[in-house]
Amino acid sequence: MSKAQEFEELRPLLFAIAYRILGSVSEAEDAVQETWLRYAASPTQPASAKAFLSAVVTRISIDVLRSARVRRESYVGPWFPEPLLTDPYSDPERSAELADSVSMAALLLLERLTPPERAVFVLREVFGFGFAEIASAVGSSEAACRQLAVRARRHVDAGRPRFHASRREQEELAARFFGALTDGDVDGLRELLAADVQVSTDGGGRAPALPRSITGAGKAARVLASIFPLLGGIDVTLQPHEVNGQPGAIFRDRDGKVLFTLALDILGGQIQAIRSVSNPDKLAHVGPVADAWALAREANRARRPAD
Repeated sequence: MSKAQEFEELRPLLFAIAYRILGSVSEAEDAVQETWLRYAASPTQPASAKAFLSAVVTRISIDVLRSARVRRESYVGPWFPEPLLTDPYSDPERSAELADSVSMAALLLLERLTPPERAVFVLREVFGFGFAEIASAVGSSEAACRQLAVRARRHVDAGRPRFHASRREQEELAARFFGALTDGDVDGLRELLAADVQVSTDGGGRAPALPRSITGAGKAARVLASIFPLLGGIDVTLQPHEVNGQPGAIFRDRDGKVLFTLALDILGGQIQAIRSVSNPDKLAHVGPVADAWALAREANRARRPAD
């Protein structure tokens, strides 16, 4: 098998590793492309293409993450991962780990880790790599990687919820939520939201966003019920779609361009968090991006006569 064929077979895995380390679709794609360039330029054929390529994409991702952390410190408003609509990698034996690790909540937990800790956690806990392979990938000893894995697991477990909702429960609750959202049904929304639910928007200063996160079922229900009927009035449509492995939706303007994505964090029969990404820089991979500022102005004009 040629290098190109081996690489294409492994591309979904490489992207999956890079995305979980970086939380960015565009940066993960760049890391995978750089991995190919290094592989193609390598004068030798490694004994294991999977081990070699996984190590290369991990090292590249760690370097990118270090510089990305500096940029995120000056980010305007909440920072969320770029929404992932479809995970290209699948492994029936690790399906639970894969699904859990790509959620917005899980990726935000990984933000607490150092880049090496995050890489070790992803390779070990998500993809089941052995410590010898991990040590080669991150450039540390096996003993050091075991220590990194313990620290990373401790940090993640401290923030991870102790219970989960079944996929069917999540989908049913999400359908009720989006129905109430479309109707502007305050009471219907309130009964689906956890008492301490948090609604947050990542606009990055590049799109309209909530000035601050909203906490509490009553306030969140009122705000959501006031905003979304307005969007329907200017022909913004809601397309239910899995976002980062969780129930969510893509909102589009009348021309089908992407306005923002919404992801629901559902646990214990209630919605614990609602995270929206409207930063156009994070939506280009989803499709053509709408002019969010123009739509906001249109929505305000449509609202004035009724005020």
